[in-house]
Amino acid sequence: MLKRIAVVLTLVLALGLQSCVSDTAALSTYADDYEGYSFRYPTGWVEVAVSNGPDVVFHDIINETENISVVISPVSDGQTLQDLGTPTEVGYKLSKSINAMAEDNRDVELLSAQGFDVEDKTYYILEYRADLASGLRHNLASVIVRRGQLFTFNASTEESRWEKMKNTLKQSVASFSVY
Repeated sequence: MLKRIAVVLTLVLALGLQSCVSDTAALSTYADDYEGYSFRYPTGWVEVAVSNGPDVVFHDIINETENISVVISPVSDGQTLQDLGTPTEVGYKLSKSINAMAEDNRDVELLSAQGFDVEDKTYYILEYRADLASGLRHNLASVIVRRGQLFTFNASTEESRWEKMKNTLKQSVASFSVY
């Protein structure tokens, strides 16, 4: 009888602890050794073929508007991320380019901008809210200049799903590494 009670209590405790597990999704790793970058993305998301656009795009198979992408753009030889501006200045420039891509000139608001160094590399993390024709969206971006190129990693979801997805998307953006 005592063993049964111990087994039942162990089972109840295990099930209770399982419900306390983090609300973030498991992450898979993607690496592009040719371009020299890697990142983690939510397991179950799929790569989407895109022509004349980002280097790579992944999206959720259920909520297809949730996506991550990497865009690579040239910069002048010898130019650093700091040469492009402070995190806030680069964030505003990027918000203007997002706004310019929207056909009907929608509102893009920079919510936060910060810089940090990893070894000898400087990254800026930017957060936006964009009121686009497709609806209100929440975006996170990580930008870095390496080897004469500006790498922009972007993670985006509908504003209505932001609270549910923010930890997962923040982990994904924080994992972006250019080597």
